Amino acid sequence: MTNPTQPKTISASRVSLAQLMQPEHANNFGNVHGGWIMKLADECGALACMRHAGRRVVTVAIDRMTFHQPIRIGDLVTLTAEVTYTGRTSMEAEVHVVAENPVTGEQTHTNKAYIVYVALNEDGSRASVPPLLAGHETDHARIAQAQQRQQERLKQAQ
Repeated sequence: MTNPTQPKTISASRVSLAQLMQPEHANNFGNVHGGWIMKLADECGALACMRHAGRRVVTVAIDRMTFHQPIRIGDLVTLTAEVTYTGRTSMEAEVHVVAENPVTGEQTHTNKAYIVYVALNEDGSRASVPPLLAGHETDHARIAQAQQRQQERLKQAQ
């Protein structure tokens, strides 16, 4: 079990998933269902948060997921997630989605999502998570932006 007081860097939580898009993932026009991509994003974000917390997690919220480009049957979809915010028991994962034509190697950034999770103890109660540590110069800005998103979430919840 992870020490809940030992800070961890953003990069320590990084997880990538890749999956080839098949006909069962798409509609009749060959476009992959957004819900399928959301499922993969949720799994990738949860894995990053589990890696950070050293515990199982549950999804609390998905801020927004905007699809900028379609994903097609035959594309290799790669999702990469990192923890960008930690509270006492909650974490935000930033998930990037890239579609690649495996024949040409052409890659397209299709979307990004911010997903919030809560860490759980074995009995299902909320568990403390390690604080987030900026490992690189750019991490300070990412953490500050994530803190702003969390403040907006809290405002909307009231």
